[in-house]
Amino acid sequence: MQRFCTLGFVLGLILMVFGVTYALPIAASLYFEDGMVDHFVNGMSLNIGVGSLLSGLTMRFRGDVKTRDGYLLVASFWILMSAAATLPLIWGMPGLSFTDAFFETMSGFTTTGATVLSGLDTLAPSLNLWRHEMVWIGGLGIIVLAVAILPLLGVGGMQLYKAEIAGPVKDSKLTPRITETARLLWLVYAGITVVCIVSLKIAGMGWFDAICHAFSTLGLGGFSTHDASIGYFDSVAVELVLTVFMLISAMNFGTHYTVLHHRSPKPYLQDPEAMPMLGLIAGSILLCAGYLWHFETYPDFFSSLRHVTFNLVSIATDCGFASVDFDKWPPFVPWWMLYLSCVSACTGSTGGGIKMFRTLLLWKQAGRELFSILHPRAVNPIRIGDTPIANKIIFAVLAFIFLYFISIVVMTFTLIFTGLDPISALSAVIACINNAGPGLNQLGPATNFSSLNDFQTWVCSTTMLLGRLEVFTLVVLFTPTFWRK
Repeated sequence: MQRFCTLGFVLGLILMVFGVTYALPIAASLYFEDGMVDHFVNGMSLNIGVGSLLSGLTMRFRGDVKTRDGYLLVASFWILMSAAATLPLIWGMPGLSFTDAFFETMSGFTTTGATVLSGLDTLAPSLNLWRHEMVWIGGLGIIVLAVAILPLLGVGGMQLYKAEIAGPVKDSKLTPRITETARLLWLVYAGITVVCIVSLKIAGMGWFDAICHAFSTLGLGGFSTHDASIGYFDSVAVELVLTVFMLISAMNFGTHYTVLHHRSPKPYLQDPEAMPMLGLIAGSILLCAGYLWHFETYPDFFSSLRHVTFNLVSIATDCGFASVDFDKWPPFVPWWMLYLSCVSACTGSTGGGIKMFRTLLLWKQAGRELFSILHPRAVNPIRIGDTPIANKIIFAVLAFIFLYFISIVVMTFTLIFTGLDPISALSAVIACINNAGPGLNQLGPATNFSSLNDFQTWVCSTTMLLGRLEVFTLVVLFTPTFWRK
């Protein structure tokens, strides 16, 4: 019982911190006079009030969160946070169901970018900003932000950090103190966001669109203020700026910090994931642009190159913007883009999927097995860059890949069982578990997820959370061992 009271105390504190995030849409509502200020004030008051009550009732049980309990806290807060964030949407959009509102907020916080809303061009500015702020907050994770604050209140943060930043290198830190690590990551994150906003303004966007799309770009969320997404602007300059910052966001933010700290681009060359990611994406762009040109999808190669570059980078980095309806392209290209969404993003980025680190590890493990067939007595350790990889990490990666693909199979067949066609079902699950945004066919970039029934919507919402918490963090809660003392 005491462990749950300890979790309740931490959950209450984080809920109070989350309540402060309503300040930005409140300011926007006052500035644009869109009539939504009361909804956000009420939402803020409710979050801070419930958080204060919860932390007050459990204050005497406060203490360090154990590693095992950190997973429960992370999963619980992501669900609670998404549920709480629905209030302004439900109050401000009469007729919007809780199911659709929860899908929208879960899509924002998990940086998926799939939406059930239409009429975004005329949506109240504060509600639009709220959607994009959720993506920005979810980018590096609200838990990492809380890690930088909770130690000041007497709550240890390492366990939360490990639970939120899942992956084979999650124990590495930029500094000996986890709180300082979190602060540095958020400082870099916020700084790059400001640069992106200014760059989009220079490229031709208005300030409001620039802020919203910068939030979506850095969080790799793909929400837009327009139903036509980036196709609304029809601007090469805007697409170029977004492409650059999507690639930046798909790299390890720890590497960005190191580059800024040493004032040298050399860490990018030394990063074992960055160059393979850029090489894979660059090669794919040339292949797919040539493919579309060959099939005369566009009148010339450069038109193909323009549209492929933006849309492929968007899906490969798990952002989810679209400038054209790529679902109408020859099937090889959009399906290749969905494949890239599984493997391209780097560890420590705001992207989802398997991540490039695990992809490289599996590739080298396959090579080692082939080598062992010919030389069974040879010692052939695996290295990623200059770092030797222990066998326990390889086994963990293999287990992750298994659970990842089993999750895709289970969720896909669940959607097919409910009547969704196989292409829409599979593409939706891949897009949701990779937090990549649009799927294909019924759920392609020219449409949205509003055609799903309630059960299908909840399946996709669960898949988003499963992908954002990298499978293990959520699945471990359903094992009997987790609940044993």
